[in-house]
Amino acid sequence: MKLDRIHHVAYRCKDAKETVLWYQKMLNMDFVLAIAEDHVPSTGAFDPYMHIFMDAGNGNVLAFFELPQQPEMGRDPNTPQWVQHIAFKVKDRAELLEFKEHLEKNGVDVLGVTDHGIFHSIYFFDPSGHRVELACPDPEEEAQLAKLNEVKWDMLEEWSKTKRAPRHAAFLHEKQLAAAKA
Repeated sequence: MKLDRIHHVAYRCKDAKETVLWYQKMLNMDFVLAIAEDHVPSTGAFDPYMHIFMDAGNGNVLAFFELPQQPEMGRDPNTPQWVQHIAFKVKDRAELLEFKEHLEKNGVDVLGVTDHGIFHSIYFFDPSGHRVELACPDPEEEAQLAKLNEVKWDMLEEWSKTKRAPRHAAFLHEKQLAAAKA
């Protein structure tokens, strides 16, 4: 048995229409479909919802639920904002910078470009407060991925014993740390 791919990833949103329009305008996603019910099919519970689906490219679907009868949505207060996010790949750095400019021109606060060694990213929030990342490959991506593949199990084992960051992949962010200290 092996999974084929992710069918869709679903998040909650504050306003379904606002979400569709934002993802269309900001990330050029197509609105695929909407489903609305008064009862949850899997549980039978009465909980009216609007379920929207956006095309994130290459068969990837990003979905949202608007739940007007539930308490206002929030975040897990014990998880930092930077942890929970969804990341989308873009072709290259030129396209990443084009998205950054487009987002900023439309009033979206953008963090980055952040150099992660194997890829470069920008970060921002959607209207419901979900953190979104756009990432493009680094020119050295293949070589760095090969290095990371060699050490992944050693890193995981060391982390599981010490709960301290192993140094096996420190090469990814050494440039940024040196620049920050200078």
